[in-house]
Amino acid sequence: MDDNRLWPAVGLLFGAALGFAVVVGGLTAFLVVLVLGVLGFLVGRALTGELDMSGLLGGRRRT
Repeated sequence: MDDNRLWPAVGLLFGAALGFAVVVGGLTAFLVVLVLGVLGFLVGRALTGELDMSGLLGGRRRT
């Protein structure tokens, strides 16, 4: 499947998960799902090499 066609489906599933969390668990569950989703997204980007974390982790600059 083409990557550009995949992201709307991922967004739809994440939005549905957030909505379900609000209905079942209220605002606290919504915030937990939101934070964990963002963390998972950032970790996934970092593992694939699409996110440079060296500035946040105190990596040395190479000249």
